[in-house]
Amino acid sequence: MKKNKIPTFLGIILLIIGLAAGIFLVQNEQIFKSGASPQASPKDIRVTNTTDSSFTVSWATDKETSGFILWGESENALSKTELNEIGETSNTHSVTVQGLTPNKAYYYELSSDGISFDNDGIPWQITTGPQLVDQSTSNSISGTILTATGTPADKAIVYITLAGASPLSTTTSQNGSWVVPISSARNQNLTSFVEINETTTLVEIFVQAGPRGVATAQIYPIAAKPAPPIILGESMDFKNEPASNPGGIPKANINLPDDATASSGFEISDDATASSTETVTLENIKEGEAITSTEPEFFGEGPPGTAITITVESDPVTEQTTIDSLGDWNWSSPEGLSEGSHKITITWRDTGGILRTLTRTFIVQAAEGPAFESTPSATPTATPTSSPTPSASPTPAIASSPTATPISPASVATDSGSLKPTIIYSIMGIGLIIFSLTLGFFTFKKS
Repeated sequence: MKKNKIPTFLGIILLIIGLAAGIFLVQNEQIFKSGASPQASPKDIRVTNTTDSSFTVSWATDKETSGFILWGESENALSKTELNEIGETSNTHSVTVQGLTPNKAYYYELSSDGISFDNDGIPWQITTGPQLVDQSTSNSISGTILTATGTPADKAIVYITLAGASPLSTTTSQNGSWVVPISSARNQNLTSFVEINETTTLVEIFVQAGPRGVATAQIYPIAAKPAPPIILGESMDFKNEPASNPGGIPKANINLPDDATASSGFEISDDATASSTETVTLENIKEGEAITSTEPEFFGEGPPGTAITITVESDPVTEQTTIDSLGDWNWSSPEGLSEGSHKITITWRDTGGILRTLTRTFIVQAAEGPAFESTPSATPTATPTSSPTPSASPTPAIASSPTATPISPASVATDSGSLKPTIIYSIMGIGLIIFSLTLGFFTFKKS
């Protein structure tokens, strides 16, 4: 009898352990997933710049990580990837998907530090807007982001919110500068462009710089060409800021004495007036314009024989040239410009010896094209926590703690029919249950 009690006891123990392990595996398969560290988990996930052919997804992490998104036209076929535009590793991440079809739904997941994140078990969804006729006029705002110590805050994400508009965003260059074309802002339904009044349309700015901090500001478009510097860690109110002078040329006011008459005691000849108003122009770059060439050619007109100094401040590079006898000038940067915001400054002395300055801000961006397709490997799954609905508030929408699944950042799964971890863990759990029941049955039978 004693010999039979030992197998029976062992059978009961094995049965209990097997059942518990099987149920635990089936219901809590996440225990085997390599969870992302809190420092690598995406925070403040936002969708901006949504048009008929593109959208931007951005987020922040507490530590510098690699980041990209997986996307596709179906929930089960996220076969394409887009990389972080800011850099290989960064605390801030901004990814733009281009070449899309109007009025079409797309799906995406995030990858941070080799871990994928989704919307509670399913990919996020975004729908592009209808195709609109391009705006006849361009309207951009710009500025600079600084740290609390006054140094430029590069790689920061600048979010722009206008009343009734879908949010916009951009990233800062190495010198902390940014430019956003607000004339491209659409309403929240993406069905039309938003009407902007330079003096009454309030611009709300939110800056996300990861561990370096955040900042907020309010300003009207007329005073944001460029806006005063925004300091991380501060909430700034520029609503009473006077109109900025985008050309950089000082203006003067002449106050006549009270006893002056309409006819002055001196006259200026037509020739003198024409000479004093001659100026240097920059013809091919508009304020805030986006270009796709890293080696753009700049050209314009001006008084023949005038020496001009040209400076691209973001890289920086400075050279001098002279306007030819026909009144034309052109210049190309000797070095390729990096992607991001740049500022070109042209200085010269007029016929009166006064130093004049012309400044334009422009953006160098990669040429549009379809995203590259990744090679098949393992299937990514995950469960993030933030909503893909664009936030209209400048206050950061912090995502809750997500769960994650490890994937390789170099390759992403494209086979929608492959077994996913949930199915694998479920089979393992059921197998343990069957094994335990079988072992227990034979143990009891033997006893």
